[in-house]
Amino acid sequence: MLRSILPKEFGFFDFFEQHIAVTIKACREFQKLASTSDDSEGSMQRIKDLEHEADEITHRCMEALQKTFITPIERTDIQILIKRLDDILDSVDGATSRIHLYGITEIRPEAKELADILVSATLEIEQTLKALRNMKKADFIKEKCIAVHGYENRGDDILRSALLRLFKENDAMLVIKWKEIYERLEKAVDRCEDVADIIEGVVISST
Repeated sequence: MLRSILPKEFGFFDFFEQHIAVTIKACREFQKLASTSDDSEGSMQRIKDLEHEADEITHRCMEALQKTFITPIERTDIQILIKRLDDILDSVDGATSRIHLYGITEIRPEAKELADILVSATLEIEQTLKALRNMKKADFIKEKCIAVHGYENRGDDILRSALLRLFKENDAMLVIKWKEIYERLEKAVDRCEDVADIIEGVVISST
């Protein structure tokens, strides 16, 4: 009874939307890094700066959650959702850091494909998060989540092809370096699917 009369704090949707906007910027920056060698150092620094910005949004969201009594969706969903959003950008930053650390100057085509998938998947997530404010858009949200699942499946296919081609190389160090980079990128795509799963769960429990 008390929950039904007390006001809910809807600012958490703002945190979600702010976070995914920063994540999309980082994914687009990585896409640019994967497509051209021009200003690669600048792209890497911008991704690092965006990762710090996303961490701050996550921190503020978690802080607000501790101070809020009534939330628009389940508290655990808010906590897991913001963390999984943060994981996407962390993984992109991890891949970028390794490209820098390993002195990679030529980006392999599969990394470019995974970069494209990350941009597409995060754009779909952005639409679902904006629609999450209105549960009357449940069908639209589910449709977008299905699209994210499709991108994750495509990411799995690209990773398999990338590893098959990579393992034919004679340079063991090259194999080790790129395997790590690919796995960070695939983890980012996987986290996109995790976010879609959480959103689908919220919609199902609210309708």
